[in-house]
Amino acid sequence: MTEPTLPAPSPWGPRVRVAARWGLRAAIAVAGALIAVLLFARISAPIGPFDATLAFQPAGGGAQVALPPLGALTVDVYDGPLQLEIQLQRVDQVRAQALATDPVKLAGVVDQVSADLRDAVVELVWRTALIALAGAALTSAVILRRRWEPAIAAGLAGVLLLGTAGLGAATWRPEALSQPTYTGLLVNANSLIGSAEDLVARFDAYRASLEDLVANVGSLYSAISALPAPGGTDDTVALLHVSDLHLNPAGFDLVQQVTGQFGVDAVLDTGDITDWGSSPENRLINSVGTLGVPYVYIRGNHDSAATAALIAAQPNAVVLNGSATTVAGLTLVGTPDPRFTPDKSTGDDEAGEDVLVESGQDLAEFAESLPAPPAIALVHDPRQAAPLDGVAPVVLAGHTHEREVRELEEGTLLMVQGSTGGAGLRGLQGEFPEPLTCTVLYVDRETGELRAYDEITLAGLGETEVTMQRTVLPPAGPPVPDAADDGGVAPASQTG
Repeated sequence: MTEPTLPAPSPWGPRVRVAARWGLRAAIAVAGALIAVLLFARISAPIGPFDATLAFQPAGGGAQVALPPLGALTVDVYDGPLQLEIQLQRVDQVRAQALATDPVKLAGVVDQVSADLRDAVVELVWRTALIALAGAALTSAVILRRRWEPAIAAGLAGVLLLGTAGLGAATWRPEALSQPTYTGLLVNANSLIGSAEDLVARFDAYRASLEDLVANVGSLYSAISALPAPGGTDDTVALLHVSDLHLNPAGFDLVQQVTGQFGVDAVLDTGDITDWGSSPENRLINSVGTLGVPYVYIRGNHDSAATAALIAAQPNAVVLNGSATTVAGLTLVGTPDPRFTPDKSTGDDEAGEDVLVESGQDLAEFAESLPAPPAIALVHDPRQAAPLDGVAPVVLAGHTHEREVRELEEGTLLMVQGSTGGAGLRGLQGEFPEPLTCTVLYVDRETGELRAYDEITLAGLGETEVTMQRTVLPPAGPPVPDAADDGGVAPASQTG
Protein backbone atom coordinates (compact mmCIF):
# COMPACT_ATOMS: atom_id res chain seq x y z
CA MET A 1 0.00 0.00 0.00
CA THR A 2 1.40 3.35 -1.01
CA GLU A 3 1.86 5.97 1.64
CA PRO A 4 -0.07 9.20 0.85
CA THR A 5 2.19 12.10 -0.05
CA LEU A 6 1.81 15.29 1.93
CA PRO A 7 1.53 18.54 -0.02
CA ALA A 8 4.72 20.49 -0.22
CA PRO A 9 4.77 23.42 2.20
CA SER A 10 3.96 26.72 0.51
CA PRO A 11 6.92 29.08 0.26
CA TRP A 12 4.53 31.95 0.93
CA GLY A 13 3.57 30.86 4.45
CA PRO A 14 6.68 32.08 6.28
CA ARG A 15 6.70 35.26 4.21
CA VAL A 16 3.10 36.06 5.13
CA ARG A 17 3.82 35.46 8.80
CA VAL A 18 6.90 37.67 8.68
CA ALA A 19 5.01 40.41 6.83
CA ALA A 20 2.16 40.21 9.33
CA ARG A 21 4.58 40.40 12.23
CA TRP A 22 6.30 43.49 10.79
CA GLY A 23 2.97 45.03 9.87
CA LEU A 24 1.84 44.62 13.46
CA ARG A 25 5.08 46.12 14.68
CA ALA A 26 4.70 49.09 12.32
CA ALA A 27 1.07 49.67 13.32
CA ILE A 28 1.95 49.58 17.02
CA ALA A 29 4.92 51.90 16.48
CA VAL A 30 2.86 54.41 14.46
CA ALA A 31 -0.04 54.32 16.91
CA GLY A 32 2.24 54.78 19.92
CA ALA A 33 4.17 57.58 18.27
CA LEU A 34 0.99 59.36 17.17
CA ILE A 35 -0.68 59.12 20.58
CA ALA A 36 2.44 60.42 22.30
CA VAL A 37 2.73 63.34 19.85
CA LEU A 38 -0.91 64.29 20.31
CA LEU A 39 -0.65 64.19 24.10
CA PHE A 40 2.78 65.62 24.79
CA ALA A 41 4.39 67.24 21.72
CA ARG A 42 3.37 70.83 22.46
CA ILE A 43 5.46 73.81 23.53
CA SER A 44 4.81 77.38 24.67
CA ALA A 45 7.06 80.09 23.32
CA PRO A 46 7.18 83.89 22.91
CA ILE A 47 6.65 85.03 19.31
CA GLY A 48 7.38 88.75 19.28
CA PRO A 49 4.83 90.39 21.61
CA PHE A 50 2.65 87.24 21.59
CA ASP A 51 2.64 84.21 23.87
CA ALA A 52 2.00 81.24 21.59
CA THR A 53 1.64 77.46 21.68
CA LEU A 54 3.01 75.27 18.88
CA ALA A 55 2.21 71.67 18.05
CA PHE A 56 2.11 69.18 15.18
CA GLN A 57 -1.29 67.70 14.38
CA PRO A 58 -2.31 64.92 11.95
CA ALA A 59 -3.42 66.76 8.79
CA GLY A 60 -2.42 67.27 5.20
CA GLY A 61 0.73 69.25 5.85
CA GLY A 62 1.12 73.01 5.80
CA ALA A 63 0.84 75.42 8.71
CA GLN A 64 -2.05 77.10 10.48
CA VAL A 65 -1.91 80.22 12.65
CA ALA A 66 -4.94 80.61 14.94
CA LEU A 67 -5.87 83.98 16.43
CA PRO A 68 -8.88 83.39 18.70
CA PRO A 69 -11.57 84.62 18.47
CA LEU A 70 -10.94 86.23 15.07
CA GLY A 71 -10.21 83.02 13.15
CA ALA A 72 -7.15 81.48 11.54
CA LEU A 73 -4.97 81.58 8.45
CA THR A 74 -3.65 78.45 6.74
CA VAL A 75 -0.59 78.26 4.50
CA ASP A 76 -0.08 75.28 2.18
CA VAL A 77 3.68 75.51 2.49
CA TYR A 78 4.61 71.79 2.49
CA ASP A 79 3.06 68.31 2.15
CA GLY A 80 3.05 65.53 4.69
CA PRO A 81 1.03 63.80 7.39
CA LEU A 82 1.65 66.49 10.04
CA GLN A 83 0.50 70.10 10.12
CA LEU A 84 2.24 72.79 12.16
CA GLU A 85 -0.34 74.58 14.31
CA ILE A 86 0.49 77.89 15.98
CA GLN A 87 -2.03 79.42 18.35
CA LEU A 88 -1.48 83.00 19.49
CA GLN A 89 -2.76 83.01 23.06
CA ARG A 90 -2.36 86.59 24.28
CA VAL A 91 -0.30 89.75 23.93
CA ASP A 92 2.33 90.23 26.61
CA GLN A 93 1.83 93.82 27.76
CA VAL A 94 5.44 94.31 28.83
CA ARG A 95 6.87 93.20 25.47
CA ALA A 96 4.19 95.11 23.51
CA GLN A 97 4.89 98.31 25.44
CA ALA A 98 8.61 97.89 24.91
CA LEU A 99 8.02 97.64 21.15
CA ALA A 100 5.66 100.63 21.06
CA THR A 101 8.03 102.92 22.95
CA ASP A 102 11.30 101.91 21.25
CA PRO A 103 11.54 102.83 17.54
CA VAL A 104 14.56 100.55 17.09
CA LYS A 105 12.71 97.52 18.43
CA LEU A 106 9.59 98.40 16.42
CA ALA A 107 11.60 98.65 13.20
CA GLY A 108 13.09 95.20 13.85
CA VAL A 109 9.87 93.50 14.95
CA VAL A 110 9.62 91.40 11.77
CA ASP A 111 13.13 90.05 12.22
CA GLN A 112 12.43 89.38 15.90
CA VAL A 113 9.21 87.49 15.15
CA SER A 114 10.99 85.46 12.46
CA ALA A 115 13.83 84.55 14.82
CA ASP A 116 11.43 83.65 17.64
CA LEU A 117 9.35 81.49 15.31
CA ARG A 118 12.39 79.72 13.89
CA ASP A 119 13.73 78.90 17.36
CA ALA A 120 10.32 77.67 18.52
CA VAL A 121 9.83 75.43 15.47
CA VAL A 122 13.31 73.89 15.88
CA GLU A 123 12.58 73.16 19.54
CA LEU A 124 9.19 71.68 18.61
CA VAL A 125 10.72 69.41 15.93
CA TRP A 126 13.27 67.95 18.34
CA ARG A 127 10.71 67.50 21.09
CA THR A 128 8.21 65.90 18.70
CA ALA A 129 10.86 63.48 17.39
CA LEU A 130 11.96 62.39 20.87
CA ILE A 131 8.39 62.01 22.10
CA ALA A 132 7.42 60.01 19.01
CA LEU A 133 10.36 57.61 19.47
CA ALA A 134 9.62 57.22 23.15
CA GLY A 135 5.90 56.68 22.52
CA ALA A 136 6.55 54.00 19.89
CA ALA A 137 9.03 52.15 22.10
CA LEU A 138 6.85 52.27 25.21
CA THR A 139 3.71 51.12 23.38
CA SER A 140 5.61 48.23 21.80
CA ALA A 141 7.06 47.20 25.15
CA VAL A 142 3.60 47.17 26.77
CA ILE A 143 1.84 45.26 23.97
CA LEU A 144 4.45 42.86 22.56
CA ARG A 145 6.56 42.35 25.70
CA ARG A 146 9.68 41.12 23.93
CA ARG A 147 13.17 42.32 24.67
CA TRP A 148 14.02 43.77 21.27
CA GLU A 149 10.58 45.05 20.29
CA PRO A 150 10.94 48.57 21.81
CA ALA A 151 14.17 49.12 19.88
CA ILE A 152 12.56 47.84 16.67
CA ALA A 153 9.52 50.11 17.20
CA ALA A 154 11.76 53.11 17.83
CA GLY A 155 13.64 52.30 14.63
CA LEU A 156 10.40 52.09 12.65
CA ALA A 157 9.21 55.38 14.13
CA GLY A 158 12.56 56.95 13.23
CA VAL A 159 12.21 55.82 9.62
CA LEU A 160 8.70 57.28 9.55
CA LEU A 161 9.95 60.60 10.96
CA LEU A 162 12.78 60.77 8.45
CA GLY A 163 10.32 60.08 5.64
CA THR A 164 8.01 62.82 6.89
CA ALA A 165 10.88 65.30 7.13
CA GLY A 166 12.12 64.34 3.67
CA LEU A 167 8.67 64.76 2.15
CA GLY A 168 8.31 68.16 3.78
CA ALA A 169 11.72 69.30 2.52
CA ALA A 170 11.04 68.01 -1.00
CA THR A 171 7.68 69.80 -1.23
CA TRP A 172 8.69 73.04 0.54
CA ARG A 173 6.89 75.98 -1.12
CA PRO A 174 8.00 79.31 0.43
CA GLU A 175 6.00 81.26 -2.17
CA ALA A 176 2.82 79.92 -0.52
CA LEU A 177 3.52 82.16 2.49
CA SER A 178 2.18 85.11 0.50
CA GLN A 179 -1.09 83.30 -0.33
CA PRO A 180 -2.72 82.31 2.99
CA THR A 181 -6.29 81.04 3.30
CA TYR A 182 -8.38 82.83 5.94
CA THR A 183 -11.17 81.43 8.10
CA GLY A 184 -13.50 83.08 10.60
CA LEU A 185 -13.55 86.87 10.81
CA LEU A 186 -10.13 86.95 9.14
CA VAL A 187 -11.88 86.07 5.87
CA ASN A 188 -12.55 89.82 5.70
CA ALA A 189 -8.95 90.80 6.43
CA ASN A 190 -7.98 91.88 2.91
CA SER A 191 -11.02 94.06 2.31
CA LEU A 192 -10.89 95.34 5.88
CA ILE A 193 -7.36 96.74 5.95
CA GLY A 194 -6.09 96.32 2.41
CA SER A 195 -2.40 95.67 1.85
CA ALA A 196 -0.58 94.83 5.07
CA GLU A 197 2.57 96.44 3.72
CA ASP A 198 0.70 99.68 2.99
CA LEU A 199 -0.87 99.62 6.46
CA VAL A 200 2.50 99.21 8.18
CA ALA A 201 3.94 102.00 6.08
CA ARG A 202 1.06 104.33 6.99
CA PHE A 203 1.27 103.51 10.67
CA ASP A 204 5.01 104.16 10.72
CA ALA A 205 4.56 107.41 8.80
CA TYR A 206 1.96 108.77 11.22
CA ARG A 207 3.40 107.61 14.54
CA ALA A 208 3.82 110.54 16.92
CA SER A 209 4.12 111.35 20.58
CA LEU A 210 1.08 110.50 22.68
CA GLU A 211 2.18 113.07 25.25
CA ASP A 212 1.79 115.86 22.67
CA LEU A 213 -1.77 114.79 21.85
CA VAL A 214 -2.75 114.65 25.53
CA ALA A 215 -1.24 118.09 26.10
CA ASN A 216 -3.18 119.56 23.20
CA VAL A 217 -6.45 118.01 24.34
CA GLY A 218 -5.89 119.50 27.78
CA SER A 219 -5.16 122.88 26.22
CA LEU A 220 -8.41 122.68 24.23
CA TYR A 221 -10.52 121.84 27.24
CA SER A 222 -8.94 124.57 29.34
CA ALA A 223 -9.95 127.13 26.68
CA ILE A 224 -13.61 126.07 26.65
CA SER A 225 -14.45 128.20 29.67
CA ALA A 226 -13.41 131.32 27.72
CA LEU A 227 -16.02 130.74 25.01
CA PRO A 228 -19.42 132.46 25.19
CA ALA A 229 -22.26 130.47 26.71
CA PRO A 230 -23.97 128.68 23.79
CA GLY A 231 -27.49 129.28 25.03
CA GLY A 232 -27.21 132.66 26.63
CA THR A 233 -29.20 132.61 29.85
CA ASP A 234 -31.51 129.85 28.62
CA ASP A 235 -31.29 126.26 29.79
CA THR A 236 -29.79 124.04 27.08
CA VAL A 237 -29.27 120.32 26.69
CA ALA A 238 -25.83 119.16 25.48
CA LEU A 239 -25.99 116.25 23.03
CA LEU A 240 -22.91 114.58 21.54
CA HIS A 241 -23.31 113.47 17.91
CA VAL A 242 -20.98 110.63 16.90
CA SER A 243 -21.00 108.38 13.87
CA ASP A 244 -18.94 105.77 12.03
CA LEU A 245 -16.76 104.73 14.95
CA HIS A 246 -15.79 101.59 13.01
CA LEU A 247 -14.39 99.94 16.15
CA ASN A 248 -11.54 102.40 16.58
CA PRO A 249 -10.58 102.33 20.31
CA ALA A 250 -9.33 105.90 19.97
CA GLY A 251 -12.82 106.92 18.85
CA PHE A 252 -14.38 105.30 21.91
CA ASP A 253 -11.82 107.12 24.09
CA LEU A 254 -12.76 110.40 22.42
CA VAL A 255 -16.46 109.80 23.16
CA GLN A 256 -15.60 109.05 26.79
CA GLN A 257 -13.50 112.21 27.20
CA VAL A 258 -15.90 114.60 25.49
CA THR A 259 -18.88 113.18 27.39
CA GLY A 260 -17.18 113.97 30.68
CA GLN A 261 -15.45 117.22 29.82
CA PHE A 262 -18.42 118.85 28.09
CA GLY A 263 -21.05 117.68 30.58
CA VAL A 264 -22.93 115.88 27.81
CA ASP A 265 -26.51 114.86 28.64
CA ALA A 266 -26.73 112.13 25.98
CA VAL A 267 -24.79 110.58 23.08
CA LEU A 268 -26.48 110.27 19.68
CA ASP A 269 -24.86 107.64 17.42
CA THR A 270 -25.91 107.55 13.76
CA GLY A 271 -24.46 104.13 13.06
CA ASP A 272 -21.53 102.07 11.78
CA ILE A 273 -20.17 101.42 15.25
CA THR A 274 -18.62 98.22 13.82
CA ASP A 275 -17.02 97.21 10.52
CA TRP A 276 -18.56 93.79 9.90
CA GLY A 277 -21.28 93.41 12.54
CA SER A 278 -19.65 90.20 13.80
CA SER A 279 -19.64 88.75 17.30
CA PRO A 280 -15.87 89.20 17.95
CA GLU A 281 -16.18 92.91 17.12
CA ASN A 282 -19.00 93.40 19.57
CA ARG A 283 -16.75 93.10 22.63
CA LEU A 284 -15.66 96.73 22.41
CA ILE A 285 -19.30 97.84 22.33
CA ASN A 286 -19.64 97.05 26.03
CA SER A 287 -17.86 100.35 26.73
CA VAL A 288 -21.14 102.07 25.74
CA GLY A 289 -22.52 100.93 29.08
CA THR A 290 -19.79 102.77 31.00
CA LEU A 291 -20.56 106.29 29.73
CA GLY A 292 -23.10 107.04 32.44
CA VAL A 293 -25.43 109.00 30.09
CA PRO A 294 -28.18 107.88 27.69
CA TYR A 295 -26.84 106.44 24.44
CA VAL A 296 -29.28 106.72 21.50
CA TYR A 297 -28.25 104.58 18.53
CA ILE A 298 -29.41 103.58 15.05
CA ARG A 299 -27.88 100.84 12.91
CA GLY A 300 -25.59 101.76 10.03
CA ASN A 301 -25.03 99.65 6.95
CA HIS A 302 -22.03 98.02 8.67
CA ASP A 303 -23.95 97.05 11.80
CA SER A 304 -25.80 93.75 12.21
CA ALA A 305 -28.95 92.97 14.14
CA ALA A 306 -26.73 91.24 16.72
CA THR A 307 -24.78 94.46 17.17
CA ALA A 308 -28.00 96.44 17.72
CA ALA A 309 -29.23 93.84 20.22
CA LEU A 310 -25.98 94.07 22.21
CA ILE A 311 -26.22 97.86 22.37
CA ALA A 312 -29.87 97.63 23.41
CA ALA A 313 -28.78 95.39 26.29
CA GLN A 314 -26.53 98.13 27.71
CA PRO A 315 -28.12 99.76 30.79
CA ASN A 316 -28.14 103.29 29.36
CA ALA A 317 -28.80 102.61 25.65
CA VAL A 318 -31.82 103.00 23.37
CA VAL A 319 -31.91 101.58 19.84
CA LEU A 320 -34.27 103.43 17.51
CA ASN A 321 -35.89 101.40 14.75
CA GLY A 322 -38.51 103.66 13.23
CA SER A 323 -39.36 104.74 16.77
CA ALA A 324 -39.01 107.60 19.25
CA THR A 325 -37.46 108.23 22.64
CA THR A 326 -37.26 111.13 25.07
CA VAL A 327 -33.95 112.44 26.41
CA ALA A 328 -33.80 115.37 28.83
CA GLY A 329 -37.30 116.36 27.79
CA LEU A 330 -36.49 116.30 24.06
CA THR A 331 -38.21 113.91 21.63
CA LEU A 332 -35.87 112.08 19.26
CA VAL A 333 -36.85 109.81 16.37
CA GLY A 334 -34.64 107.56 14.30
CA THR A 335 -34.50 104.76 11.78
CA PRO A 336 -31.64 102.45 10.76
CA ASP A 337 -30.02 102.09 7.38
CA PRO A 338 -32.17 99.40 5.70
CA ARG A 339 -29.10 97.84 4.09
CA PHE A 340 -26.36 95.62 5.50
CA THR A 341 -23.35 96.00 3.23
CA PRO A 342 -20.14 95.71 5.24
CA ASP A 343 -18.08 94.51 2.26
CA LYS A 344 -17.51 97.56 0.05
CA SER A 345 -16.03 95.34 -2.70
CA THR A 346 -19.53 94.11 -3.58
CA GLY A 347 -20.65 97.54 -4.77
CA ASP A 348 -23.92 97.24 -2.84
CA ASP A 349 -22.98 100.23 -0.72
CA GLU A 350 -23.92 102.58 -3.56
CA ALA A 351 -27.13 100.76 -4.48
CA GLY A 352 -30.65 101.01 -3.22
CA GLU A 353 -31.32 104.76 -3.03
CA ASP A 354 -35.05 104.09 -3.41
CA VAL A 355 -34.90 101.90 -0.32
CA LEU A 356 -33.14 104.68 1.58
CA VAL A 357 -35.69 107.30 0.58
CA GLU A 358 -38.53 104.96 1.48
CA SER A 359 -37.09 104.41 4.97
CA GLY A 360 -36.90 108.19 5.42
CA GLN A 361 -40.51 108.54 4.31
CA ASP A 362 -41.60 105.91 6.84
CA LEU A 363 -39.82 107.79 9.61
CA ALA A 364 -41.37 111.07 8.49
CA GLU A 365 -44.87 109.56 8.62
CA PHE A 366 -44.16 108.22 12.09
CA ALA A 367 -42.83 111.59 13.29
CA GLU A 368 -45.92 113.38 11.94
CA SER A 369 -48.12 111.02 13.95
CA LEU A 370 -46.56 112.15 17.24
CA PRO A 371 -48.36 114.70 19.45
CA ALA A 372 -45.54 117.21 18.89
CA PRO A 373 -42.75 117.43 16.30
CA PRO A 374 -39.46 115.79 17.34
CA ALA A 375 -36.48 117.98 18.12
CA ILE A 376 -34.02 115.75 16.22
CA ALA A 377 -34.25 112.89 13.72
CA LEU A 378 -31.46 110.32 13.33
CA VAL A 379 -30.63 108.53 10.07
CA HIS A 380 -27.43 106.90 8.88
CA ASP A 381 -27.24 107.79 5.20
CA PRO A 382 -27.90 111.45 4.26
CA ARG A 383 -30.09 110.19 1.40
CA GLN A 384 -32.63 109.17 4.04
CA ALA A 385 -32.98 112.80 5.17
CA ALA A 386 -34.89 114.39 2.28
CA PRO A 387 -38.38 113.15 3.33
CA LEU A 388 -37.75 114.55 6.83
CA ASP A 389 -37.31 118.10 5.53
CA GLY A 390 -39.81 120.26 7.41
CA VAL A 391 -40.77 117.39 9.74
CA ALA A 392 -37.89 117.78 12.20
CA PRO A 393 -35.81 120.95 12.64
CA VAL A 394 -32.55 118.97 12.75
CA VAL A 395 -31.59 115.70 11.05
CA LEU A 396 -28.33 113.96 12.05
CA ALA A 397 -26.57 111.54 9.66
CA GLY A 398 -23.21 109.94 8.99
CA HIS A 399 -21.98 107.35 6.46
CA THR A 400 -19.98 109.62 4.15
CA HIS A 401 -17.05 110.23 6.54
CA GLU A 402 -17.24 113.89 5.45
CA ARG A 403 -18.58 116.49 7.87
CA GLU A 404 -21.24 118.73 6.34
CA VAL A 405 -23.88 121.16 7.66
CA ARG A 406 -26.51 122.49 5.25
CA GLU A 407 -30.08 123.69 5.19
CA LEU A 408 -32.67 121.70 3.23
CA GLU A 409 -35.39 123.34 1.14
CA GLU A 410 -38.03 123.42 3.91
CA GLY A 411 -35.63 124.79 6.51
CA THR A 412 -34.47 121.57 8.19
CA LEU A 413 -30.80 121.59 9.16
CA LEU A 414 -28.97 118.47 7.94
CA MET A 415 -25.82 117.78 9.98
CA VAL A 416 -23.64 115.01 8.54
CA GLN A 417 -20.90 113.81 10.88
CA GLY A 418 -17.46 112.82 9.67
CA SER A 419 -16.05 109.64 11.24
CA THR A 420 -15.62 109.59 15.01
CA GLY A 421 -13.40 106.54 14.54
CA GLY A 422 -11.32 108.06 11.74
CA ALA A 423 -12.88 105.44 9.40
CA GLY A 424 -11.34 102.67 11.54
CA LEU A 425 -8.43 100.75 10.03
CA ARG A 426 -9.47 101.90 6.57
CA GLY A 427 -8.38 105.38 7.60
CA LEU A 428 -4.75 104.28 7.26
CA GLN A 429 -5.05 103.37 3.59
CA GLY A 430 -5.08 106.89 2.17
CA GLU A 431 -2.23 109.32 1.84
CA PHE A 432 -3.27 110.96 5.12
CA PRO A 433 -5.11 109.34 8.03
CA GLU A 434 -8.77 110.26 8.50
CA PRO A 435 -9.45 112.73 11.33
CA LEU A 436 -11.63 111.80 14.30
CA THR A 437 -14.68 114.06 14.49
CA CYS A 438 -17.67 114.62 16.75
CA THR A 439 -20.08 117.48 17.44
CA VAL A 440 -21.66 118.76 20.64
CA LEU A 441 -25.15 120.18 20.04
CA TYR A 442 -26.73 122.68 22.44
CA VAL A 443 -30.52 122.43 22.24
CA ASP A 444 -33.05 124.60 24.06
CA ARG A 445 -34.70 122.40 26.67
CA GLU A 446 -38.09 124.14 26.34
CA THR A 447 -38.45 124.77 22.60
CA GLY A 448 -36.17 122.05 21.16
CA GLU A 449 -34.40 124.72 19.07
CA LEU A 450 -30.73 124.20 18.22
CA ARG A 451 -28.84 127.16 19.74
CA ALA A 452 -25.22 126.30 18.97
CA TYR A 453 -22.84 123.45 18.18
CA ASP A 454 -19.16 122.72 18.77
CA GLU A 455 -17.33 120.86 15.99
CA ILE A 456 -14.41 118.92 17.50
CA THR A 457 -11.69 117.46 15.27
CA LEU A 458 -8.69 115.36 16.21
CA ALA A 459 -6.15 114.82 13.46
CA GLY A 460 -5.72 111.23 12.33
CA LEU A 461 -3.55 108.51 13.83
CA GLY A 462 -0.14 109.81 14.78
CA GLU A 463 -1.06 113.49 14.39
CA THR A 464 -1.40 115.80 17.39
CA GLU A 465 -3.60 118.68 16.20
CA VAL A 466 -6.88 119.20 18.05
CA THR A 467 -9.38 121.85 16.94
CA MET A 468 -12.81 123.02 18.03
CA GLN A 469 -15.09 125.54 16.36
CA ARG A 470 -18.24 126.83 18.00
CA THR A 471 -21.09 128.11 15.84
CA VAL A 472 -23.84 130.08 17.61
CA LEU A 473 -27.14 130.24 15.73
CA PRO A 474 -29.57 133.14 15.60
CA PRO A 475 -32.94 132.61 17.29
CA ALA A 476 -34.41 131.23 14.06
CA GLY A 477 -33.24 130.25 10.61
CA PRO A 478 -30.19 128.44 9.26
CA PRO A 479 -26.70 128.75 10.77
CA VAL A 480 -24.68 131.70 9.53
CA PRO A 481 -21.04 132.63 10.07
CA ASP A 482 -21.43 135.18 12.87
CA ALA A 483 -19.36 138.33 12.62
CA ALA A 484 -18.73 141.03 15.22
CA ASP A 485 -20.32 143.79 13.09
CA ASP A 486 -23.56 141.74 12.86
CA GLY A 487 -23.96 141.79 16.60
CA GLY A 488 -23.47 138.03 16.71
CA VAL A 489 -20.86 135.80 18.24
CA ALA A 490 -17.99 134.87 16.00
CA PRO A 491 -17.14 131.18 15.75
CA ALA A 492 -14.45 130.42 18.31
CA SER A 493 -11.72 127.87 17.87
CA GLN A 494 -8.74 126.50 19.70
CA THR A 495 -5.95 124.73 17.90
CA GLY A 496 -3.21 122.77 19.59
